[in-house]
Amino acid sequence: MASSAFTLWRRLLLAPEAGALIGLVATFLFFALVAGNQGFLTLQGTVNYLEVAAQLGILATGVALLMIAGEFDLSVGSMIGAAGMVFALGVQVFGLPPWASILLAFGVAALVGLANGYLILKTGLPSFIVTLATLYILRGATIAITREITSVTRFSGLAEPALYDPVARLFMGTLWGLPVSVWWWVGLTLFLSYVLLRTRWGNWIFAAGGDPVAARNSGVPVASVKLLLFVLTAILATLLSLIQVLNTGSADVLRGQTKELEAIAAAVIGGCLLTGGYGSVLGASLGALTLGMVQQGIFFTGINTDWYLTFLGGMLLGSVALNQFLRQKAREVWR
Repeated sequence: MASSAFTLWRRLLLAPEAGALIGLVATFLFFALVAGNQGFLTLQGTVNYLEVAAQLGILATGVALLMIAGEFDLSVGSMIGAAGMVFALGVQVFGLPPWASILLAFGVAALVGLANGYLILKTGLPSFIVTLATLYILRGATIAITREITSVTRFSGLAEPALYDPVARLFMGTLWGLPVSVWWWVGLTLFLSYVLLRTRWGNWIFAAGGDPVAARNSGVPVASVKLLLFVLTAILATLLSLIQVLNTGSADVLRGQTKELEAIAAAVIGGCLLTGGYGSVLGASLGALTLGMVQQGIFFTGINTDWYLTFLGGMLLGSVALNQFLRQKAREVWR
């Protein structure tokens, strides 16, 4: 019995999600006490922070997998703006039906992901540098091409043509009282967690980030794994973009700014290491939920929401320190 308790305690300490769960509970209790009577604990308040968390969490699930594989994608923020404009141009300029514009946006995203992965794998340059360059290239190209075609950088009225399109409806509205983004987030968290923890591909992802040379020598297709993960992050950025565009009815070339950093922050808060080989999708989702609570909790307390980034920085430092402390304790328990 004592041995079982010892093993369970060590497993809990070593779980990537441990620090994120502690941070989530602490955040909830803090805002429940400070802003509980100002709307934070109401049903609408809960839906509000779940929607904010879901939109970040959709992005963070893919970013977490890529980080576990030892890579970064800083271009996902620009991909959000670019995908929205591809959809908008397809519907309002080229007259495509919404479902065709959606497929076009996903197709462009897949090409961007492939380009990122190919450049990184063929040149050996750090993914941080390559995707940082892609961030600027994609943002600049989105602005320039859109202005060349239409001379505007923002479209509105995009929800109306999509109301009766069965494909577009997958990204719009609510289901059982919750925004559709929440259901996409939950589904992605469950599915990608299963892939990471219960499939051969999941083992390959850990191996690619832990020791790529040893993994390659053991027969792991490291290049293919990383290439597909870059495609995945671009696809998820496009999914988020379409959800935003179809629910707000507008697209903007500047949409998605700083989202790449927030997604990485959520993954780090969730226990992902910057060195790769360690982390979880569930932890990244818990990190996103924590940040969603913080963003909406600040609003309910009446504090200027400009302080959100300050809170984000503090939470990032605190989470890294907490995760390191828990892993150190786990090593002490093992001894």
